[in-house]
Amino acid sequence: MIFKSANHEKIEAIIRTSKFEQVHSALTRLGLPFMYSMEVKGFGKEAGLAHTYRGAQYDVGFIPRTKLEVVVTEDQLEDVVECILLEASTGEIGDGKIFISEVERAIRIRSREEGAAAL
Repeated sequence: MIFKSANHEKIEAIIRTSKFEQVHSALTRLGLPFMYSMEVKGFGKEAGLAHTYRGAQYDVGFIPRTKLEVVVTEDQLEDVVECILLEASTGEIGDGKIFISEVERAIRIRSREEGAAAL
C-alpha cells in the first residue's frame, strides 16, 4: 500500500558543531516533532585544518561538523531552512551546507502508521 498525502521533505544540514545548540534550540521553538544529529567529518573550501606541533605544521584533513536530519511537511520547509540559515551562519567559509530531498514514504515501525502520522 502506498500512502500519498502532503509531500514531505528531508532536510540534511551540515553545520559547525559550535552552532549545534543554537540551531537545535531554534528548531525546537519552531515545534519540530523530532530531529536527528550525528557527528561527521569532512572538508570543503576550507580544505582542512593545519596545526603546528613542536614547530612542524601538519594537516588534520577532515574537519569535525554536525549533521542534522529532519523531515518536514512542504509547508514547514521554508521556515525550517530559513531558521537553519539564520542560526548556523557566521558569514565565514565552513558554515556548512543544506541538502533537501523528497521523502517518498514514512512508516512508524511500532504502529505501522504512515505519512504524517508516522512523523
